[in-house]
Amino acid sequence: MEVIRSQKRTASNDVVSNPKIPLYLTAPQMEVRLEEFELFAIDRLRVLKGVSDGLARGKNPKEMDEVVNTLWKENMRHSDASEMVNKDIISHFVLRLVYCRSDELKKWFLSMETALFRHRFRLQNLEAQRAIVGEFGLPYKAVTGAELESLKERLGQVVRSLGQISPSVEAVYYKVPFEEVPDLVAGRRVLIQKGYAFVAGSQLVSLVVTQFRSHISKALILTNRKWTTTIREREKDRLTPIVEALSTTYLGPDYSQSSEYADISLKDIDQVSKSSFPLCMRHLFEKLREDHHLKHGGRMQLGLFLKGVGLKLDDALAFWRAEFSKKVGSERFDKEYAYGIRHNYGKEGKRTDYTPYACQKIISSAPGAGDHHGCPYRHFSEDNLRAALGRMGLSSRGMEDVMDKVRNKHYQLACTLTFEAVYGTSCDAGINHPNQYFEESQKILKSKTPAAPV
Repeated sequence: MEVIRSQKRTASNDVVSNPKIPLYLTAPQMEVRLEEFELFAIDRLRVLKGVSDGLARGKNPKEMDEVVNTLWKENMRHSDASEMVNKDIISHFVLRLVYCRSDELKKWFLSMETALFRHRFRLQNLEAQRAIVGEFGLPYKAVTGAELESLKERLGQVVRSLGQISPSVEAVYYKVPFEEVPDLVAGRRVLIQKGYAFVAGSQLVSLVVTQFRSHISKALILTNRKWTTTIREREKDRLTPIVEALSTTYLGPDYSQSSEYADISLKDIDQVSKSSFPLCMRHLFEKLREDHHLKHGGRMQLGLFLKGVGLKLDDALAFWRAEFSKKVGSERFDKEYAYGIRHNYGKEGKRTDYTPYACQKIISSAPGAGDHHGCPYRHFSEDNLRAALGRMGLSSRGMEDVMDKVRNKHYQLACTLTFEAVYGTSCDAGINHPNQYFEESQKILKSKTPAAPV
């Protein structure tokens, strides 16, 4: 796959003739425009993050089929069928490059791509599924004749044990080494005999997914070698910055402009900090009030958040001056800290209009001793997090649900569950940005406030 700047990309016949679900066995022989390199990857990333959220929420297989179908239609469809296949292949290989760079990134990508493949496979008809099995070249033959007849009673017992309403033995079974279908063995959904599992035709997905996962796992190791030895340095001025940024790319609104639900002033700030700040910002706000100081990371995280919720520059300067002056004095504040606040608002330096930090950036930060920024769900001890959630009014049940997500490193979902517990309503989109949390909170609270009489 060669990345070019603006010429028309040409695809090989092999790409167009691939099955509906590509297996990504080899990198495509095609030219890719630089803008497509990033845009296609972002579209696929939206799909993978939607899959991650669905799994973290405990959706069952049928619900996940619908999630994947919807996500794919919204993000990966193309009016030209061959272009849609090309987008599928290109986006996978770009993200493979992005996520090969650390064990944590590899683990997430492998799990999400495998889950995506599983549910896309389940959505295919039987003919398409068998074509994919053939594409993998799996050496399994259907059990027939006397062997199948001798197993029918035991196969029937397996079917009945699964609680199916109309138990019946399927017509087609495959005999495979049991270690190749670990999920079926773990769930006691297959007959095991002499080291072999007898897999029903309807369970083909388990056979294929095992092969797919193994292939992607090995491919990520090889890609990492190419990245570290060749690609990273060779492409340091072109592709490397894109690749290194994509794994932490935020895909939603940047909240650089306040909305009707985010327009606060100094007189509002204490009240709304208690009613509408997410835990990360509430903690920073309380520490600022308590210590009259925050280190640089905390000032940036809280300051840009306040800018995003509508605090004007003059009010921001007055707010920070009032707190810092209690510790360092007004003169030192004006000399050492006021510039940074004006800089965040685009009034100093490069005049850049900086945007508030999204959840991914906050989660990936590394606060040190004396720092208070970062994500409480990731960086707090369990005792401190429980105490903070208790102050937000979470019940014991709500707190345990949140802690369960924290233990499984689903930090954004933990924040989403906190939001749902505090405001008593679902948040299907999930919390992906502190300013989103604030705006959604304000919408709910303002909808409950009676309109003033005319």
